[in-house]
Amino acid sequence: MGEKNILAYFHSPAEAESIVPKLRALRVAEVSVDRIGELHGAEVGQSVNPVTGSFPGLAYLTLGSDNPAPIGGVMAAASVDASGLSNGGEYDEENRLDTIMTVIVDEHYEEQALRVIREAGGKI
Repeated sequence: MGEKNILAYFHSPAEAESIVPKLRALRVAEVSVDRIGELHGAEVGQSVNPVTGSFPGLAYLTLGSDNPAPIGGVMAAASVDASGLSNGGEYDEENRLDTIMTVIVDEHYEEQALRVIREAGGKI
């Protein structure tokens, strides 16, 4: 008997967590739910004038991201949360898939697990 890995995306952690008991009933070896794409850092605690002040970048101004690595700042600024432009203007909070479910299941139960995930609105 082998194991299969499943990655599924959901709109919210609550949506994904709602099917964990059903998946556990299929005797999955492992299931985890995590948010993805979130940036670390505190909210901006001071007023900054981007014209005259010194600030690390767009993600600092809009998200409070304090990532010191140059590439981290670039990636953070590319987030829809930072600018709203990184998806071609089609941003819709309700259609956002920022929660990932990772499932490890016995190969005999893979199709059942996939069906449970799809019925709950998960995208494989």
